[in-house]
Amino acid sequence: MDLAPEELQFLSIPDILRESIAIPKRSPKTFYLITLALIFPLSFAILAHSLFTHPILAQLESRPFADPAQTRHEWTLLFTFQFFYLIFLFAFSLLSTAAVVFTVASLYTSKPVSFSSTISAIPKVFKRLFITFTWVSILMFVYNALLIAFLVIFVIAIDSRNTILSFLAFMVIVVLFLGVHVYITALWHLASVVSVLEPVYGFAAMKKSYELLKGRVKMAFVLVFGYLAICALIGGIFGMVVVHGGESYGVFGRIVVGGFLVGVLVIVNLVGLLVQSVFYYVCKSYHHQGIDKSALHDHLGGYLGEYVPLKSSLQMENLDV
Repeated sequence: MDLAPEELQFLSIPDILRESIAIPKRSPKTFYLITLALIFPLSFAILAHSLFTHPILAQLESRPFADPAQTRHEWTLLFTFQFFYLIFLFAFSLLSTAAVVFTVASLYTSKPVSFSSTISAIPKVFKRLFITFTWVSILMFVYNALLIAFLVIFVIAIDSRNTILSFLAFMVIVVLFLGVHVYITALWHLASVVSVLEPVYGFAAMKKSYELLKGRVKMAFVLVFGYLAICALIGGIFGMVVVHGGESYGVFGRIVVGGFLVGVLVIVNLVGLLVQSVFYYVCKSYHHQGIDKSALHDHLGGYLGEYVPLKSSLQMENLDV
């Protein structure tokens, strides 16, 4: 991130990855503690939750005619676990995003960086990210409703042997997943950064994210799809070896593979959060929207309760370059 703002627009995907990976070197202790306190629990939970839900699901499938009271207890246990898992996942995802985006921005503006200052800023940042996430959730609900509707149409078309309808439904499903899902994910990630670094959040942050993505949609698609594909691959291997491996791999082998995969996912999640921060600056540069570092410095200080001059309202207007 030592490049001039106007040069950031020329960064390619390998350049963005290089810049992102180099950021923790500027404050290794801070990023080590962020990774240990926030990103590691998040990554561990993502993979390990199937270890707890798989035995319950296996019991439900193996005893379809079991005592209704016992079955009801197992379903209650499963839903309760899933509920608390989603709450944990949601909380640590937003906390990790807030911590990394704030720390990267502090380094960008030459603001003193420490783990304690990052943690102190999180409560105010979290509120903004939560509101933005709520709006994204509404968008994802509409997307999932459409996806389910076309899945139902696809199943009905196959059952009725309607080749044309099944083909059209399948193509819509592919477009919805590969196109819309990836785009919404990119929109959400960029809107999260906007919510932290600019005086807007919620729907306004999503709108700003939509504007910033113009001209950089292909790059965002590659980055997000690559991240999702890697996470899916890690999850698939974990499920095959650790969850369903059984006696094929042995207890020790499953522990080693599980630990290794959690470590890999921790690195992937950290790099992913760093990339979304760097990508924000790339988009700003591409649209010739200058970032006043002194104003951004004051804006970040506002999260820490520091005095913020009226002139430092973090105006990020378009510059004639």
